[in-house]
Amino acid sequence: MKLSRGQLAAWILIGGPIAVLSLWAVFDNPRLYFVTLLNSLTLASLYFIVASGFTLVFGLMRNVNLAHGTLYLLGGYVGYVVADKTGWWVIALAAGFLAAAIGGFLMQWLVLRHMQGEELRQTMVTIGISIIGADILLWIFTGQVYQMEAPEWLQGPIRGIPLINAYSAYRLSLLGFGLAIGLGLWWLLSRTRVGMMIRAGVDDRNMLAASGVNVQRLFAITFALGAGLAGFGGVIGAVELSMVPGEDRRLLLVSLIVVIVGGMGSVLGAAIGAAILGLAETYGLAYAPTYSVVFTFLVLIGVLAFRPRGIMGRPA
Repeated sequence: MKLSRGQLAAWILIGGPIAVLSLWAVFDNPRLYFVTLLNSLTLASLYFIVASGFTLVFGLMRNVNLAHGTLYLLGGYVGYVVADKTGWWVIALAAGFLAAAIGGFLMQWLVLRHMQGEELRQTMVTIGISIIGADILLWIFTGQVYQMEAPEWLQGPIRGIPLINAYSAYRLSLLGFGLAIGLGLWWLLSRTRVGMMIRAGVDDRNMLAASGVNVQRLFAITFALGAGLAGFGGVIGAVELSMVPGEDRRLLLVSLIVVIVGGMGSVLGAAIGAAILGLAETYGLAYAPTYSVVFTFLVLIGVLAFRPRGIMGRPA
């Protein structure tokens, strides 16, 4: 990626003040700075888990699914109920993934496969599905705030960390989840026959169908995987962020920003976009809470101004 002089100057103008402010923050209160850094990265991991599913569906398959946030909420609620009944957090993770995956599969198979390439219809239909799904969940679970307990082996802090002394074991585990899912998706899309077929189907559906592959079934399974990741993120978020009506819209907006900033269809781009968003949001809340939301949209504007297809987006 070669930058022009104007782009290089713009990045220096943006990065220079950020570097100066970072140095000031480190020397002013190093513990606050590094705690905020860990909070940023762990929040970014949650954002990446949810947005990676959106990357598969929207960025790679070019299916506009504005019900992605509702699938996140569905997975979180199902995971909460299963954890409450069984006491097993791992089973709750599987149940949340499976519930959202089934919902996504049905959405793709029954509705969206009849609208392939019709983005406006997909947008309007998935907005409708999102509203109906959110209202059904509100009817079942009411407006009460639900929060799941972390599993016993991840409760409490990890002590002895330099500078910050102690940090939540559960929050640190999110880094591992995010890394595992990122590597798994990269391997699936880049190193397997299924990933090759998915990429081929996006580029030329007719050619792939002519080679004997059931494209509709392949896309429905891929859509289910993307939806399942939203549900998986919902169960994780039920511990860290709680489940409450409105979280679906917030996580949908987060997923959109991550995909736009990182680049359509790029797993690495989604990771970069999630990291940038997590850093902007968390440092904004720590050092300038009144204007924290502004930093998120400054990042979005800056990327769209200099990299319209996202940081890892492919040129036209």
